[in-house]
Amino acid sequence: MRNKFLNTGQPGFHSLRKIGVVLRGLKFAVVNDFSVAYKLVLSLFMLIACIAFRDWIDVAAVLIATALMLVAEIFNTAIEALCDFVEASNNHRIGIIKDIAAAGVGISIFLWILIMVGEAYALLHHF
Repeated sequence: MRNKFLNTGQPGFHSLRKIGVVLRGLKFAVVNDFSVAYKLVLSLFMLIACIAFRDWIDVAAVLIATALMLVAEIFNTAIEALCDFVEASNNHRIGIIKDIAAAGVGISIFLWILIMVGEAYALLHHF
């Protein structure tokens, strides 16, 4: 892909090709990481319920929390894969890097759980 600022790389950038790359990466994350897959399915069910009751603020909250969780999970997976590629053996510094990445995921999952539990509680009050 061509870098327009540095004038390097190969010409022929296509924005649709970038969408394909994004979708392949998301598919890889969902298929190969169970923690991403089940959270995405739970979020989808919650989104359908929020849309059915026309709670648009709740839809936005679920979408934002799910997107944050997905981004954190995908970055964590990428960081862990890169660390394992660079240093295959046990290294204390690589372990610290992985722990920091896992902490970011933990924070995003905590927020995701809070929002999902809150939304489930609110939806139960509709019945």
